[in-house]
Amino acid sequence: MNNAGDTTLLLGHEDVPPIHEFNAAGRSPYLLTCDHYGRLIPKRLGDLGLPQRELTRHIAWDVGIAGVAESLSRQLDAHLIAQRYSRLVIDCNRPPDAPGSIPRISEATTIPGNEGLAREAAALRRAQIFDPYHRRIAAVIDQRQQVGMPTVLVSLHSFTPAYAGIARPWHIGTLYHRDTNLPRRLLKALRAETDLVVGDNEPYAVSDETDYTIPVHGEARGLMNSGIEIRQDLISDSAGEKSWADRLARILAEIEPMVRA
Repeated sequence: MNNAGDTTLLLGHEDVPPIHEFNAAGRSPYLLTCDHYGRLIPKRLGDLGLPQRELTRHIAWDVGIAGVAESLSRQLDAHLIAQRYSRLVIDCNRPPDAPGSIPRISEATTIPGNEGLAREAAALRRAQIFDPYHRRIAAVIDQRQQVGMPTVLVSLHSFTPAYAGIARPWHIGTLYHRDTNLPRRLLKALRAETDLVVGDNEPYAVSDETDYTIPVHGEARGLMNSGIEIRQDLISDSAGEKSWADRLARILAEIEPMVRA
């Protein structure tokens, strides 16, 4: 089944809303986002023409980050806003006009359900998945500002141990663009952990052309912010997720007084 070109409706009564929130009453200054939390595909899109094994790989979502994000939200008492649908449907951390917004090829995998996609069908994915997610993030930031609650945006992601056959040595990396305040503090704290190889804008760097959450919700609104990327083989099971959530919770709690100041 593949109704990728249907422009009448995307999410039906069998589909869950795109937004998942955790600990919405959290009082931490940290606001956590997770753009690639889930790997769901709307029923009307079937399997996008892909075998099941492809839909569980990293091309569909950020492996392991969901467990880290929820545990971190609990430990920090931080509000988490996450997106349930696969980035193969629409990537919620790409500008909608970017080439990778609805990928026709991800890594070396062709996505049949995204080939020859009508403009109206692409707009529907944005209207029913991308836009509600980002409207919610914006609304939460507005609400926090109205009550004088400080907001530090932390965007959580995970990355593959190797890409195009090249090994990635970093265990974790901080991602940023114009604002280096929080990333600088994170780098210092992470590098004090003697067992870590820490990436400075590695394995990716944030840009206006390739990213959406940090440029739009962080930089454009003047919020202190940072992306965090964790290598997927380190968080591929519940023990790894917990271990990294524990470590990040400790480090972010140590930084919090400086952030508040």
